[in-house]
This record gives sequence, structure tokens and C-alpha cells, in this order.
Amino acid sequence: EVQLVESGGGSVQAGGSLRLSCTASGFTFDDSDMAWYRQAPGNDCELVSSITSDGTTEVADAVKGRFTISKDSARNTLYLEMNGLKPEDTAMYYCAGSWDAYAYMGFRYWGQGTQVTVSL
Repeated sequence: EVQLVESGGGSVQAGGSLRLSCTASGFTFDDSDMAWYRQAPGNDCELVSSITSDGTTEVADAVKGRFTISKDSARNTLYLEMNGLKPEDTAMYYCAGSWDAYAYMGFRYWGQGTQVTVSL
């Protein structure tokens, strides 16, 4: 059974930091492209950052310079380090794995999400 379990969300003040984690099981994590998406109420789901199986990363312009994606293949865990948080970063953050062009937003597997709330 494939599982993606996110953790690390919470409520912080603007300027604060959080580190999200996503522990994967049931598929070959090391061979898979992974990503973080987010969705705020009333907004579309948007890509935050992605990392390919060989470690190539992409970061959305809205979070460039503040968020960093990484992975630990030994722990089957994906991370998102978030610094300089802004109220507009408030959203549910989802971990996604295993690129599939025919799947929702291009990823086959999705976690349940972890809420990030940033207040002034």
C-alpha cells in the first residue's frame, strides 16, 4: 500500500519558519520524482517545489529564496524547509510522488496534507 504522510505544519507568525516532512512507503522513493503542492481556500492547487529522482529541483517564483526542497533517500522522506513565511503562504500543503503525466497535477500519489497558517 502506498502511503505519503506529511507532518510539520502549524501556526507561525510572519517571518517564522517551519519544516515539513513527508514519509513515503509502498513505492520506490529513490527512483521517483517528488513535489510539494499547496492549496488555499478558494484557490487552485499550485506547485510549490519539486525534486527529480536525480536531485534536480524547481521552486515556484512565489517562494524562491525562502523555501528549499530536499530529500533523504535513506529515510524515504521528503522535506520542505520554509523560511520567511508570509500570510499568503497560508494553505494546506500536500506531498506528491511518482510522476505520471496522466495523473492529477502529474503525480500518482498524494498525501493527506498538513496545514500551514501564517499570521501577522
